Amino acid sequence: MPKRLIKKIKGLISGDQGKPTLRVIPRGEHHFPEEDIRRNVHIVLDGLTDAGYEAYLVGGSIRDGLIGLHPKDFDIATSATPEQIKAVFPRNCRLIGRRFRLAHVRFGREILEVATFRAGHGKAEDNEHHSAQSEEGMLLRDNVFGTLDEDAIRRDFTANALYYRHTDGAVLDFVNGYEDIRHQTLRLIGDPEQRYREDPVRMLRAVRFAAKLDFEIETKTAAPIRELSELLGLIPPARLFEEVLKLFLGGYAQSVWPLMLEYDLARWLFPLSVPEVNDNAGVQTMIELALRNTDNRLAEGKPVTPAFLFAVLLWGPLQKEWLRAQENGIHAAPALQKAIQKVTAKQAQHTSIPKRFGLPMREIWELQGRLDQRSPKRCESLVQHPRFRAAYDLLLLREEAGEIEPGLGEWWTRYQEADTDEREKLCQGLGGSKKPRRRRRYKNRRRSTPPNS
Repeated sequence: MPKRLIKKIKGLISGDQGKPTLRVIPRGEHHFPEEDIRRNVHIVLDGLTDAGYEAYLVGGSIRDGLIGLHPKDFDIATSATPEQIKAVFPRNCRLIGRRFRLAHVRFGREILEVATFRAGHGKAEDNEHHSAQSEEGMLLRDNVFGTLDEDAIRRDFTANALYYRHTDGAVLDFVNGYEDIRHQTLRLIGDPEQRYREDPVRMLRAVRFAAKLDFEIETKTAAPIRELSELLGLIPPARLFEEVLKLFLGGYAQSVWPLMLEYDLARWLFPLSVPEVNDNAGVQTMIELALRNTDNRLAEGKPVTPAFLFAVLLWGPLQKEWLRAQENGIHAAPALQKAIQKVTAKQAQHTSIPKRFGLPMREIWELQGRLDQRSPKRCESLVQHPRFRAAYDLLLLREEAGEIEPGLGEWWTRYQEADTDEREKLCQGLGGSKKPRRRRRYKNRRRSTPPNS
């Protein structure tokens, strides 16, 4: 292999891709909503620049602002090291992270993330201390500090590599990101295969941004995703759970799921839920309906719990395991518990389910069987259950998807809207007003042996 080509390949791997060309878009030629920048953000930017450091807004806030959205999360990039940032804000700054060391500057409940400019790995004087990669090429540590232009080419997508200079309102573009935003194109910076190997989560970010922004994934950026999707198996389940929240709780879940299926990413997060495994058409319809309803609830400012999403995504696999356990001679109730344990254990190998969501998910499932037991006392008890509303919503989804005959959901809708007398009549109409037969209690007839007998 020619030495010139070897040198070029080494440069790409180390991040040394030459000095990029800077384009400055002055205030007046772009539409970033400067009025959306919060006061605390200005305090951090001014504090760093007054101390003699460079400081810029960067990433998603600039991207979103330029396409007409109102940015909410403002990330800051600076020439100051984490220790220097802490020196500027000694009372309200905390340094975090080992893999990617950065600073959190706190103002009450608001936390602003401030990161030092990064450079290519080849620049590290002590590579083992500042930078590390796995055998698969995944970044284990990325703390090689550099300059602004080096930081730009180390970012993932061109649309996320724009910098806003608060001193004059200009937007700085080193990677043609401004044009990509104008043309609604999502493009990776550098060699796509190498960048995905560095961090496989970038494949999830690609489909998430494409869904959120309604962008097309550029051909070269999309090409390696299916082949490299198996690299997601190297990502810890806890980190993938956090990515699931970003994918499905951002208000565009209905668009994300088809892209995850298209690029073969879904099976690495929800292997039991993809159509080729969970092949019941009604269950797939349930997933689509649940994601649509999630987006609608978020748009209306209503709360959404991951427990419900997981309950829907894993409902089909649960039914299969429950049926299999009963066919093996296990009674329905213990068979359900066995199925729940098996499905959740399999899922946890891919995306973890924290207890605060796992326990409510189980209760949502368990309540499905109880919703058909409609005596007056049971009904009153059920509607008071903290997971009743979520269980009721799942019931409606099952009916709408055609998994079960309609009717029970409408009955519970009427019951919730009725007063006490009307609720009694609803139960009587089912023949459920009779008091349940009481179990006879048997006294313990075993006589205790007297002492010293």
